Amino acid sequence: MATASDWIAGARPRTLPAAVAPVLVGTGAAAQVDAASAGRALLAAGVALALQVGVNYANDYSDGVRGTDVDRVGPRRLTASGAAAPRQVRGAAFTALGVAALLGLWLVVLSGAWWLLAVGALAVVAAWTYTGGRRPYGYLGLGEVGVFVFFGLVAVLGTTYTQAGRVTWPAVVGAVAIGLLACALLMANNLRDIPTDALVGKRTLAVRLGDHRARRAYAAMVVLPVLLGAVCAVAAPWSLLVLLLLAPAVLLAVAVLAGARGIALVPVLGGTGLLELGFGMLLGLGLAL
Repeated sequence: MATASDWIAGARPRTLPAAVAPVLVGTGAAAQVDAASAGRALLAAGVALALQVGVNYANDYSDGVRGTDVDRVGPRRLTASGAAAPRQVRGAAFTALGVAALLGLWLVVLSGAWWLLAVGALAVVAAWTYTGGRRPYGYLGLGEVGVFVFFGLVAVLGTTYTQAGRVTWPAVVGAVAIGLLACALLMANNLRDIPTDALVGKRTLAVRLGDHRARRAYAAMVVLPVLLGAVCAVAAPWSLLVLLLLAPAVLLAVAVLAGARGIALVPVLGGTGLLELGFGMLLGLGLAL
């Protein structure tokens, strides 16, 4: 029977910065045009966190029932390990996605942007079909596309729009940067799982690119966002704060390019999550100032 710590681990805490960081950037962009709202920012953070947890549990369930998590490196999965029944994990996924939908509805009501309901519905569908359904797009090498769109563009620009009623070019640049960092988080995870994913037919982007090119892609995904963030200094000089993260980004890139694999990639995954969170904090602050 799964313990509380098992369920917490199943929520994959290392990935949660990918949910908070875009809200920080989006709120900073709203503050730049004097339109930030703490209440709406908190609601957006709740939506993003619930959606991320829902994705993680849905991934645990779908991969577990398919048998793709039986032999893997890293923390054990609830479904594959037998710690929790598949229906329990599926129920946890649906509960988290339901919370995201309710908080999203509340945010839409406050902002009056009713067209965002369609975007929210697409986000929930994308969360489930990443590894669920008959043809999960995560198995086709399109996982990074979904992450870039929903945990980058939609999360940042949606946060800004629900507060300011419009988007600005620094918000767009920040959204692209955050999307790349979210992709780096996924790439680090899938790079670690290339051997086992390839065996079970899970054709992630890392598997399709191959080990060498996947490592180069990861390096670009962690370094380029820092440079993009610095571009925002044209409109908000304090955005140059993000350059403080250039050294950590390079260190993570070097570790991966040097050949870290298997269990050695677990700290890289955690470091990438912290890099994204730090980026969200510094760019959000830089835009607000």
